[in-house]
Amino acid sequence: MSLQGKVAVITGGNSGIGYASAKALKAKGAQVVITGRSAEKVKRAAAELGVVGIVADVSDVSAIEQLARQVKEQYGKVDVLFVNAGVYGPSPIGQITEEMLDHQMGINFRGAVFTIEKFLPILQEGASIINLSSVLADAGMPGGAVYAASKAALNSYTRTAAAELAPRKIRVNAINPGPVNTPIFAKTGLPEEALNDFAANMQERVPLKRFGQPEEIAHLVSFLASDEAAFITGGAYNIDGGVAILT
Repeated sequence: MSLQGKVAVITGGNSGIGYASAKALKAKGAQVVITGRSAEKVKRAAAELGVVGIVADVSDVSAIEQLARQVKEQYGKVDVLFVNAGVYGPSPIGQITEEMLDHQMGINFRGAVFTIEKFLPILQEGASIINLSSVLADAGMPGGAVYAASKAALNSYTRTAAAELAPRKIRVNAINPGPVNTPIFAKTGLPEEALNDFAANMQERVPLKRFGQPEEIAHLVSFLASDEAAFITGGAYNIDGGVAILT
């Protein structure tokens, strides 16, 4: 699964699944660009990984345009686009605010769509687009209605994009992780005790009785990015410890 000579862009690549995927793609020979909203975190992650880091907030379309321009100027093309940036914020129905809905949909869905829109002109024929979705897109976890809806929208978009981009041999797939040991939950602002309870409840719902590791998701990203997956497009692949079999 060599990616020698390939250029890969990973949004939200300064931590978690994005960070692990950047490391995996670089190990297979790709030139990797990671992005994130925090200049400090992007700079630190890029130095640790030995990749290029560019600050870009995917909720801002003008920032995505600037990102695409920078990548075009530096590399001239993109072979792998991992649309990974995302946020999670729990809220029960009846307490959902406009701000909360706009924030999650703005990054998880709108940001994903416009990342692809702005990078399309520099995607090579035969490129691979990988969208990070969630197993919750097809599950009814209490408190996760908006997050799940944003990921269900992304999976639907993925199927149509795969059909439309097939003439350019651009493959578009989604990955549906189950609970993974990443910082996304800590960023919700929930107190530590509530986070621990949430984690325990989530783990209990996983047949394998553990959280996944970012590196395990990165293995699937590497495969879908490679020519080994040249006949795979339009899919949404669960990597969830068995969560989907119980939903």
